[in-house]
Amino acid sequence: MQSPIRAVVFDAYGTLFDVHSVGALAEQLFPGKGEAITKLWRERQIDYTRLRTLSNRYAPFDEVTRDALRWTADALGVALSADVEQKLMQQYAKLAAHADAPAALQALKDKGMRLAILTNGTSAMLDALIDHAGMSGTFERVLSVETVRQYKTSAAAYQLGPDALGLPAKEMLFVSSNAWDACGATWFGYTTIWINRSGLPLERLGVEPDATGTSLQDVVRFVEART
Repeated sequence: MQSPIRAVVFDAYGTLFDVHSVGALAEQLFPGKGEAITKLWRERQIDYTRLRTLSNRYAPFDEVTRDALRWTADALGVALSADVEQKLMQQYAKLAAHADAPAALQALKDKGMRLAILTNGTSAMLDALIDHAGMSGTFERVLSVETVRQYKTSAAAYQLGPDALGLPAKEMLFVSSNAWDACGATWFGYTTIWINRSGLPLERLGVEPDATGTSLQDVVRFVEART
C-alpha cells in the first residue's frame, strides 16, 4: 500500500533555484566562457562536497563553492581577481528561481502540504536566496546539512527531514532536479520524484526514483494522486 504524502521536501540548488543563472554574469565577465565556467564550477562544487564527506573533512558550502570557483578559473586559464571572485560569489545569493517554482509552491500550499527545503547550502546562503526570490514564509523548515556536517547523499543529511517534520521519510515527497540526489533520497527511504529538466539519462546506480517529471508542476500532479 502506498503511503500518503504529508509533506514535500525540496532540494534547493538546481531544483528551486537555477544554478546556471549565474552564467549571465560569468559571460559578462569572461566573454565566450560563461557557459563553460558555470558548468565546470557546478561539477567541481558537487565533487568537493562528496570528497569532503567521504573523508570527514567538512567545510561550509560557501567555502566549498569558492574553492570550486578558484579551481575552475585555474582549469580554464582565466584571471580571477578578488573583485571578480566576489561578484560571482555574491551572485550565488541572487540565483533566479526557476519559472515554474512560485506557482507550484503555491499550489502545494493550497493543498495543505507542509513544505521544507533540505539543502547542502548554509542557512545564511538559503536565507539570502529565499528573500531574494520573494519566498519568505513559504517553507515550514529550511534544513541545512551544516548541522550534521555531512553533505548529501549521506544518511545523516537526509535524516534531517524526518527529524524536523516528525514524519516517516516515506510520507514525505523528496524533490530534486539532480538525479544522484533523487537516487540517494530513494535509498534513504523517501518517496521521491526526479525533475529531469535537461533530458538526462537516469544514473546507473541500481535504484530509481518513484517518479520522474520535467517541471515542478509534475510534483503537484504527483501529490494530487497521493493525497
